[in-house]
Amino acid sequence: MNYLAHIYLSGDDEEIIIGNFIGDFVKGYHFNQYTQMIRKGIILHRYIDSFTDSHAIVRRSKARLNEQYHKYSGIIIDILYDHYLVKNWSLYSNCPLDEFIKRFFDLANRYFDLLPESVKFFLPSFIKNNWIKMYDTIEGIQDVLLRMSNRTSLPDNTDFAITVLRRDYHLFEAEFLAYFPALIAYVKKTFGINVMGERLPKEAG
Repeated sequence: MNYLAHIYLSGDDEEIIIGNFIGDFVKGYHFNQYTQMIRKGIILHRYIDSFTDSHAIVRRSKARLNEQYHKYSGIIIDILYDHYLVKNWSLYSNCPLDEFIKRFFDLANRYFDLLPESVKFFLPSFIKNNWIKMYDTIEGIQDVLLRMSNRTSLPDNTDFAITVLRRDYHLFEAEFLAYFPALIAYVKKTFGINVMGERLPKEAG
């Protein structure tokens, strides 16, 4: 899952939210330098990623991108699933999305000194350009993928990804809507986290 999903799945504890947000940037046992609840957030992030990568529904989504993205297919699905979370936000939260994002940006700024250096580097742009909201449109997703292919090892197969997304748009959405309640239930059961303002749709058969 990508930034919005990780933040949403953290519940209302500030330090868990921060830990989950920085989870990709804290490797191995380096999480031991943080407080207990930030450590919990980092571990939560890892468990969410593991649960997602191994889930049958997510694997079906990734399969349509494997032709050109191979091991990177999961990165694309993380972004697409965040798009569908933005689109269907009212199903899961009573808090307006813009307010939810603003609260997180304020929180990230308050904890700035505790963030890994790599996160400190990109956070100002992350907030200024509202990277979370960029996933709101297909054009925004396209821009994100182009930027990532320019600055990371992600292959520059953006045209392919967007073509597949447009072709199978409703199928990807159905898979997200079937998967996300299972992920929420997993987080609640495993970590005892009460996800913020949840309004759960029924899980698919």
